[in-house]
Amino acid sequence: MALKTRTVLDTAMGVYTESLDINEIYHSHNGAISFRVTKRRLRGGRRDGTDIIEVDNGCFCFTIVTTRGMSLLKGRCRDVELKWDSGVQGPVHPRYVPLSDPSGLGWLDGFSEWFVRCGLECNGSPEFNENGTLRYPLHGYIANIPARRVKVMFDTETGEITVTGVVEETRALGKRLAIQVSYTTVAGSSKLVVKDRVLNRSSVPSEFQLLYHINIGRPFLTPGAKVEIPFEEMSPRNADAAAQLTEWALYHDEKPGEPETCYYFDLAQDRTHRTKVMLVNAKGNRAVTLGFSREQFPCFTLWKMQRPNGDTYVTGLEPSVNYPNQRSFEKANGRVIPLGPGEAREFEIEIEILHNPGEIAESLHYIKRLQAGAAQKILPTPNPKWSSD
Repeated sequence: MALKTRTVLDTAMGVYTESLDINEIYHSHNGAISFRVTKRRLRGGRRDGTDIIEVDNGCFCFTIVTTRGMSLLKGRCRDVELKWDSGVQGPVHPRYVPLSDPSGLGWLDGFSEWFVRCGLECNGSPEFNENGTLRYPLHGYIANIPARRVKVMFDTETGEITVTGVVEETRALGKRLAIQVSYTTVAGSSKLVVKDRVLNRSSVPSEFQLLYHINIGRPFLTPGAKVEIPFEEMSPRNADAAAQLTEWALYHDEKPGEPETCYYFDLAQDRTHRTKVMLVNAKGNRAVTLGFSREQFPCFTLWKMQRPNGDTYVTGLEPSVNYPNQRSFEKANGRVIPLGPGEAREFEIEIEILHNPGEIAESLHYIKRLQAGAAQKILPTPNPKWSSD
């Protein structure tokens, strides 16, 4: 049997694998391709006790932080690095992330991943009760909850490698939300497919929000890089973003103290409801694309920070079910998703790294076709239905 499964972690069964090292060979029509999956626990500093799984398919390698909500710390595809240099030296174990900090910004103490989920109960700006106490923290809880079940599956006949995990956001006498995560790649491929399933395990109705914070910085992102986003309508989040509206798609030289800027989009889509966004490097010879369904992700945010790299120089491509405002504002505008008892919603994103101008031109042609058939409406000021700032 070519398909093999290794249980790395299962809290219900009392299974915990301290370390793992899988080395296999996939015999493709292009020849033999070696791939490797390893697991280890990090020691020292604020990362102490954090478990990671590293997948190397022979072309694309990425690091899964199972202790931090199954986030992706970083990736590399040939000579393309997928990461950013946060002021936080991550990964940070959740025990050192003060989510209940009175400011509501404690989440930022652990923010260093390339790919991180925001949710599930909430995922936007901090929200406070009338007496000033914190009601919902920035970006929610799921990124700081360790997975309770993790498996590695690989098939030497097809070259397919999959890592799955289950993360639960629960409270006694309250919410019982879970997200079932799956990362799949093929040996020798420059693609990674992310499939998530959000489930309400409760016997009563519940609600959720979900945003994917996909962050890329240096060395890929430098002045002169450009983002390609096909849209029906877009608007700045606030006055800072409105002031830079004419260069929303471009990345300029770093500026100390430059404010972060965000832009909100209603993306264009094809007949099957698919869409794609692309970030192209300054030389125009490398790109990162995200492909997904508008039915699953009706909202999209572009986040930009263009300070000196230590402060930092980074952009976020963020498909989501809502915009990252306070939860009450999103609920009033119908962007908090109901889930009936036992009900689930599924999400999928395809990440691909492009390595030459020909591949980039092909993806750009698809994006331009979407753009040509769209309204391309740019609002000069924040859309009051999209932004509470």
